[in-house]
Amino acid sequence: MGPSQDKISNRMLTALERDDFGLLAPYLEMVDLPSQFRIAAPREKLEHVYFLESGVGAVMTVSSTGQMAEAGMFGWEGFVPTATIIGDDTVPYLIEMNVGGAGYRVPIAAMREATMRSSNFQVPLIKYMHVFATQVAYTALANVRYLLEQRLARWILMCHDRLRTDEMAITHDYIALMLGARRPGVTTSLHVLEGHHLIRSLRGSIIVRNRAGLEEFAAGSYGVPEHEYERLIGANGRGNSKR
Repeated sequence: MGPSQDKISNRMLTALERDDFGLLAPYLEMVDLPSQFRIAAPREKLEHVYFLESGVGAVMTVSSTGQMAEAGMFGWEGFVPTATIIGDDTVPYLIEMNVGGAGYRVPIAAMREATMRSSNFQVPLIKYMHVFATQVAYTALANVRYLLEQRLARWILMCHDRLRTDEMAITHDYIALMLGARRPGVTTSLHVLEGHHLIRSLRGSIIVRNRAGLEEFAAGSYGVPEHEYERLIGANGRGNSKR
C-alpha cells in the first residue's frame, strides 16, 4: 500500500490530491541519502525521482574541464530530477546530497504512468519547476551583484529553511564549493556575519542566532523564490489560488 500521505513531510507529495498520491504510494521506497550520495550525473540514464524528507542537496553545473558551481538547492520542499516531468531521462548536470538525510524514491516509469492516468498529477510539480527556475535566476543575480557576505547570508537562510534547525552541520570547505569562493573569503565572511551577531560559526557547524537580521543583511538576494513557493504551492502544499 505504501506510506500514508498524512505521515509524509515532503511538500510535493503532500501537495498531490489524495487520488493522485494514491497513484504513487505503492511505489514509494524510503531510502537513506547520505552526504555525497549521487542522485544524478551528467548524461547518465535516470532511474528514480527523489522526494526528500530531510537533508539538503544541490544541483551542480559541471564544465567540460570539471569546474563546478551550485545552480540550485533543494530539500523537503521539492523533488529531483525535475526533468523527468517533461519526459526526459538524462540531465546535463550533477545532483548530489550535501547534508545527509532521507527520502522517498519512485521509479521513473511509475511517475510517467501516474502522469498519463491523471491530468492533475503534474500541476504542483510543474509549479515547483517554476519556483526552482526562479531560485536559479536569483542565484545568478546574487553571484553577479552581491557581496560574498550577502551571498553567504542568503545561502545560510536557504539551508535554514530546509534543515529546520538553528544548528547546521556545514563546513567552510563545503560553503566555499557551493558559493564558488575561496575558503579564506568564506571564513572572513562568516566573521562578518558573526560580528553582526547573526550567526555563530563553529568547527563543522553554523548556528543561526538572528534569522530576521540575516534576511535584512541579504539585502534582497533572498526572498523572491521563497515567496513564489508560498504563493503557488503554499504552506498546505496547494497554493493560495484555486485549482
